[in-house]
Amino acid sequence: MTITSEGDRLTRITGGSFVTGALAFGAAATVLSSTFNWPDVLREPAGVVLPAFVAGGSSLVWTWFATAWTYAILIVPIVLLPAVLGRRSDPVLRVATFVGATSVVLSLIGFLRWVFVVPPLARSYTSGDDTTRAAVDAAWTAQHQFGGALLGEHLGQLLAIAWSVTLSVVILRTHVLPRWLGVTGLVVSALYLTNQGDILATAVPGFPVWDLGGLVGSTSWGLWVAALGVVVLLRPAQAASAAPRRDVPIPSATVPTPRLPATAGVRS
Repeated sequence: MTITSEGDRLTRITGGSFVTGALAFGAAATVLSSTFNWPDVLREPAGVVLPAFVAGGSSLVWTWFATAWTYAILIVPIVLLPAVLGRRSDPVLRVATFVGATSVVLSLIGFLRWVFVVPPLARSYTSGDDTTRAAVDAAWTAQHQFGGALLGEHLGQLLAIAWSVTLSVVILRTHVLPRWLGVTGLVVSALYLTNQGDILATAVPGFPVWDLGGLVGSTSWGLWVAALGVVVLLRPAQAASAAPRRDVPIPSATVPTPRLPATAGVRS
């Protein structure tokens, strides 16, 4: 396999994963929104959320499972992108890649708690007495604020925004991708950042909240990620552009032999 074909394959995997991850997550999130009133339900008390979760049955659990792992797809293209852009050694992009991958892991934890943590709490709440419900309410609040608001939403989203902002700046400074992608990346990152008001308001009552921040920010950011994937798919492979070709022989250096004068000869 030649270097060019390897670069083409890496480009297809990276661009395709960006598009697939963004669209698949969008589809799963849409189902979750229509069946469980997500994300608005996140700000409801345990007395509303947990009975609704039990009523959703196993299909709701599997919807959360699908939402989690479709989002996790993004870790693959985030890690591969520097190689596709031919900028493996770029220290800024390397740090951004680590930040972006970490953001996916944190968001994955936030999503998967609905698969492994919430179900037993919901069952205990709906089947228990008043004392049990009070205890479950406290446990629900603790895990919801830690695993959801802190890890999944606050840190997960902030690191995702940091990744997209850094990548956008790299694009604008190096022209490694079209300029419009860098400009729109900064815009959607700013919109996504507005959702932090809703998250901080869970810990700081009265913190300013833009009600559309979550919907507008997350949707525009997801569409930008999909657009990034399409642009990567359409650009020529650059993964190994700096690597020397191995099928072309490298001429060996030779030292020219000085010519003797015409009158010189060998004496015996």
